Amino acid sequence: MIIPTHIAIIPDGNRRWARKKGLPTLQGHKYAAEKTLPDLLEKASNIGIKYFTFWALSTENLKKRTKNEVQALLSLMKYFLKNKVNEFKKKDIKLMTIGDLKKLPQDIQSLISKSIKETEKNRKMTVIFGINYGGRDEVIRAINKVKSQKSKVKRLTEEQLNKYLDTAGIPDPDMIIRTGGEKRLSGFLPWQSVYSELYFSELFFPDFKARELEKAVEDYSFRQRRFGK
Repeated sequence: MIIPTHIAIIPDGNRRWARKKGLPTLQGHKYAAEKTLPDLLEKASNIGIKYFTFWALSTENLKKRTKNEVQALLSLMKYFLKNKVNEFKKKDIKLMTIGDLKKLPQDIQSLISKSIKETEKNRKMTVIFGINYGGRDEVIRAINKVKSQKSKVKRLTEEQLNKYLDTAGIPDPDMIIRTGGEKRLSGFLPWQSVYSELYFSELFFPDFKARELEKAVEDYSFRQRRFGK
């Protein structure tokens, strides 16, 4: 089986999963954070995936969802980081983030920085959380960084812009998985996904178990990637 170097996931369907079961919508996010995501990370590490990106919170989520829901999502993020960083250190997993962290509460920013620092030397797998991440926002911030450098760049190239993106130094995703039945990327990694293989699952994210990830990788193994050739 051909193992992709980098898999990215859009975890859609947490709220619909909860409603289907007659539960408060937060329970879908809670189950995903406590059960589904840890199982997927374990499977990804075991089969040799080197980079695993998870879109935890979009810029649109932060702007458009209710204050209570956003607060609940941030609380789950704190729970995950506090309870999993020691496990990451034991399993040689490095933590990184993409997104505009400056708009998050200070305690979340501090916890993220601490978690990144504590795992920075780990090498077996890198887990990248998209937190307050939006693709267009990332590109705009990258361009503004270039401008703020007062560089003498007369003509911006792909290679130069790559250095200013949130994903600088991270290989583009080989495969992007979206759960929940929707078939779009919704602004997820638009620059980096130009040659990514796309995989859409009808399952709500809480039901996307480790075996489903394995099935997605098996599907990837049969695809031919030409990169425009």
